[in-house]
Amino acid sequence: MPRPRPARLAALMALLVGGALALAGCTSSSGNDGGNLGFVQGDGSVKTWTPSERSEPVTLTGTAFDGTKVDTSKWRGDVVVVNTWYAGCAPCRKEAPDLASLASSATDGVHYLGINSTDDAGAAQAFQRTFKIPYPSISDKSGSVVATLQGVVPVQAVPTTVVLDAQGRVAARVLGATTKATLAGLVDDVRSGDGTNTAAATS
Repeated sequence: MPRPRPARLAALMALLVGGALALAGCTSSSGNDGGNLGFVQGDGSVKTWTPSERSEPVTLTGTAFDGTKVDTSKWRGDVVVVNTWYAGCAPCRKEAPDLASLASSATDGVHYLGINSTDDAGAAQAFQRTFKIPYPSISDKSGSVVATLQGVVPVQAVPTTVVLDAQGRVAARVLGATTKATLAGLVDDVRSGDGTNTAAATS
């Protein structure tokens, strides 16, 4: 015997509500993230800050996987691109060739830096060799380097890419994998000092 219509309607409503809750679980509000932007999990979304909106300068220090000491305060006056990653991260592997290409062709005044909070030196350096990454990555298993950055701009997805302006202030952020066109546009915008993003639509 067919189920009475009211029961079928109730079942349908339960499915709809459950689906809506499942979709809501893909995003969450992060509260105050320095730019009052709701957190969208790793979708390549771009946020930029104009010079007047930017926070205090950020200084990131640590030891790269090759033993080199890194201190971004030594790069004041230049734009710094910071990328979080780990070797087993599929989006990280997807964006790695673009990051390597941009870093390899970067002109004076632009530096690239990776932060890896997961891998040991063997796995990290294998990744760097595979993708011919020309810039250093800080080993950050303690999470202290990401915490320094997190105090200014949330880094809730891996990968996340942050662009620091010449004063060391956060000028742009990409949550999730970025693209060559998007990141090149952000760097150009920050270097030009207008603080706007013309490449976000290409992500």
